[in-house]
Amino acid sequence: MARVTVEDCIDKVENRFELVLIASHRARMIASGSQITVDRDNDKNPVVSLREIADATLAPDDLKEDFIQSLQKHVEVDEPEAEAVPALASAPEQARSDALGDVQFDRMTEEDLLRGLEGLVPPTETEDDAD
Repeated sequence: MARVTVEDCIDKVENRFELVLIASHRARMIASGSQITVDRDNDKNPVVSLREIADATLAPDDLKEDFIQSLQKHVEVDEPEAEAVPALASAPEQARSDALGDVQFDRMTEEDLLRGLEGLVPPTETEDDAD
C-alpha cells in the first residue's frame, strides 16, 4: 500500500500547519492507547493518523477541538457575577470628617502649657552626667 502524503489529506484539512498539528495530536493519542480506525499495515502512529484523516474515519474538526482542550491549562466555569460594590467617590473626605467628629481634642492655651512645664521636675544629675 502506498504511503499517505499530505496531498491525500489536503482536501480534508486545507491548512497544512493545522494538518500537522491535528495529525501529531492524533498520533500521540494512538501512542497513549486510543483505538485506531484503519488497518495499521505495519505503519507508525503518524502515518496511521494521516491515513485516518485521509479516509475521513475521524472528523478533523473533532480532532481540532480535542487538541485545543488538551492544551488548555485552565477551564473556565460559568459562575454568577459578583454584585458590584458601589464606588465611593468621596470616601477619603468622608473618612476624615468621621474621624474628626469622633475624636475630641483637649485644647490647651500657651499659658497652661508653660505652667505645666514649670511644674516638671528636672531629672537628677548622675555621676555619668557630671563628667
